[in-house]
Amino acid sequence: MVPVPPSLGAGSGAAAKVERVEGLKKAAVLAVNASFFAGGKMPSAKQVADFGYKAFSASMMLLTVYGSFLCGAQAYRYFQHRGVLRQAAEEQKTPNVLRD
Repeated sequence: MVPVPPSLGAGSGAAAKVERVEGLKKAAVLAVNASFFAGGKMPSAKQVADFGYKAFSASMMLLTVYGSFLCGAQAYRYFQHRGVLRQAAEEQKTPNVLRD
């Protein structure tokens, strides 16, 4: 039980509301624990280590995919810019007499 502040008074409706909210919080935590840990049991050290390894591996995979996307986008911009520069250089080379 959570201690009720003296300002609320032991018999007030606010005190009952505080107790009910705390009870709901405890029920929510128990529900999460029961669903996360199969049967409400604490996970073994091996299970925690396996979960940590999988979480770390997944984050590294996502970082690799994101890094590949950024690299590809930069390469695309580079080649686009290089093409524009090449086209501008060709237009400057052409003498004005030969242009139609």
